[in-house]
Amino acid sequence: MLTKKGKYGLKALVHLAQLEPGKTAFVSEIAEQNNISKKFLDAILLELRKGGMLRSKKGPGGGYALSKPASQIYVGQAVRILDGPLAPIRCASKTAFELCDDCDHPEDCQIRHAMTDVRDAIASVLDKMTLEQMVAKRSSGLLDDTEPASKQG
Repeated sequence: MLTKKGKYGLKALVHLAQLEPGKTAFVSEIAEQNNISKKFLDAILLELRKGGMLRSKKGPGGGYALSKPASQIYVGQAVRILDGPLAPIRCASKTAFELCDDCDHPEDCQIRHAMTDVRDAIASVLDKMTLEQMVAKRSSGLLDDTEPASKQG
């Protein structure tokens, strides 16, 4: 499951992707407009900057901006920077593989095989989706947070 840190980081990236080219936004502005704690957002934006997704400028006209066009920033990369591997369990991860304590034969483990399929499905969506596409879906109304409670999980 995407953590609050991951969700808030994506909300901040979407906010920044909607700025006019060359414009920046202050942390306080992003936080207020997206209902995020400024202190928490400070830490999130710092991680995204260290991960190469953002640039920052101090002083007048300062703030945060995307480090490259939204069409070149992939959602999967942002999620990994903030939340770590996409795999639901470590033994299914490509980037942070660890054997489970209770498993002697990972190559035969049905749980690992199933979770590897889950990881691959998540990665196939997030690693192809750019920030630009995410903004376009939001603008067109294709993203809908009003799913009936029976379908939310």
